[in-house]
Amino acid sequence: MLAILNLLDLKSYWHEPWLLLLLAFQVWMLVDAIRRREWFWAAFIFFFPVLNALLYYFLVYRAQPRATQGFELPGTHKRKRIKELEAQIHHLDKAHHHAELGDIYFQDGKLAEAEKSYRAAIERDSSDVDFQAHLGQCLLRQGKLDAAGPLLEKVARENPKHDYGHTLMGYAEALGKSGRREQALAAWQQVLEDHSYARARVQVSEFYIQMGEKERAKKELTELLADESHAAAFQKKQDRIWVKQAKTLLKEIG
Repeated sequence: MLAILNLLDLKSYWHEPWLLLLLAFQVWMLVDAIRRREWFWAAFIFFFPVLNALLYYFLVYRAQPRATQGFELPGTHKRKRIKELEAQIHHLDKAHHHAELGDIYFQDGKLAEAEKSYRAAIERDSSDVDFQAHLGQCLLRQGKLDAAGPLLEKVARENPKHDYGHTLMGYAEALGKSGRREQALAAWQQVLEDHSYARARVQVSEFYIQMGEKERAKKELTELLADESHAAAFQKKQDRIWVKQAKTLLKEIG
């Protein structure tokens, strides 16, 4: 920590309080890098703190894969598991290992790698609906609607609550992008019968606006923002892209 502490003259704290903020920021980024096991970044921040702490903040801490921003799969997917899974696949070659690796790649926005892993899982076990649904989600994010739609439809029709409604949301989105607006709206409304996902509420509101039902959309969006103000911190982080979109839509419709 000497590299960071040397940046500061302790006697100057009272005269230059912004230095304390700088130190706190650098320590914060260093601790975060260690927790994420980003060892190279941790070393860079430790020995060359000012620039690297700032770079780490924008390139790692705040970075979100654009392709999957706002589109989560249920469960916890940690990047540190990649090496473990690769070793298990090498020795055991089990379908669920391929699928878990696919989930991690999906959340990291590495959709080509995720698709490859999901297809490998299905090759080893074609009966698992989780593998099919997650492949469908992956294909949807890549814009491959013709391939994604049937996979998501099959699982969503058999079990609308699969993956806590995320599969049905994927199917609803695929319907909308395929121009099947009425079916898409019905699917989104079905999601909201059991869940209050910000993603679903924004999508439904967009359909209401297109149909000229602005007051209905305004009511949905206003309730969404009110609910978000009481949401847990992790939920607010997941929903921020949809909250931003909700605010934009409200401004547009007045």
